[in-house]
Amino acid sequence: MSSVERTAPAPALASALSKTAAAIETLLDALLRNELEAGEIHRPARLLAAMRHGALGGGKRLRPFLVVETAGLFGVPAEQALRAGAAVELAHCYSLVHDDLPAMDDDDTRRGRPTVHKAYDEATAILAGDGLLTLAFDVIADARTHPDGETRAAIVLLFSRALGLGGMVGGQMLDLAAEGRFGGDGTAEKLGQAEIRRMQAMKTGALLAGSVLIGARLGQADPERMAALERYGKALGAAFQVADDILDIEASAEQMGKATAKDDAKGKATLVTALGLDAAKHERDRLSDEAIAALAGFGPEAAMLRAAAQFSAQRQS
Repeated sequence: MSSVERTAPAPALASALSKTAAAIETLLDALLRNELEAGEIHRPARLLAAMRHGALGGGKRLRPFLVVETAGLFGVPAEQALRAGAAVELAHCYSLVHDDLPAMDDDDTRRGRPTVHKAYDEATAILAGDGLLTLAFDVIADARTHPDGETRAAIVLLFSRALGLGGMVGGQMLDLAAEGRFGGDGTAEKLGQAEIRRMQAMKTGALLAGSVLIGARLGQADPERMAALERYGKALGAAFQVADDILDIEASAEQMGKATAKDDAKGKATLVTALGLDAAKHERDRLSDEAIAALAGFGPEAAMLRAAAQFSAQRQS
């Protein structure tokens, strides 16, 4: 497969990411205003402000981009794709708010500004995360996201499994256990490659892959295309996480908008620690190529998804 086939030009990807991010920001702003939805009683001002702090004003919005681009392969109306993308981003932001808490990763900055528990307090941050996650399902369940109830139910199922016990939340638990949180002496647990890959596929990869599958489900993709897009999403998610582990070592806090070099300090299990830096970079690039290869059955309309796989490996922040 040639490099022309594999990726869209970087400026085109940057423009597409920026356009989707702006549309998602506008929609999130609308969803997080004080106006009540049917059945709501009151939106507490402090909680709403904390949710807005956690969701607005930053981030690459890669997950909603994957939803929108995948849905576009099947002619899904833009409004529906953006609503589903916003739901995914709300859930992602919930995970960041909770990950930053002192009981989890204990981070003070996120996207170059104070984390929610620093800007407000821990109790408010917990509730803000709860509110963002619940709102994500509210958006998916709304008929404005898709008129067909069975399609919405299928998306809720995909979403739940990407986020829950066997997905992101379970992966976070495995990550904490690997730090030695529950072993008595606090010593980090030595994980093998297979265990690290499983943990990362759950903690990070599940929602990235789920974003692709949600876009495909919106478009009622046939089983063959769903399977190809699932392969793409899983490889992209794995490449993204390896790249993140590499950036934690090589990038500055200014580049990342958060503290770096924390994984090594905590003894976190990553493929960088398991393979070494050079081999981890090779694996990152191999996974990116694997994601691109999974799209062989799609034409030029999938150029941005191919570019997103390369971006996930080559990003600098």
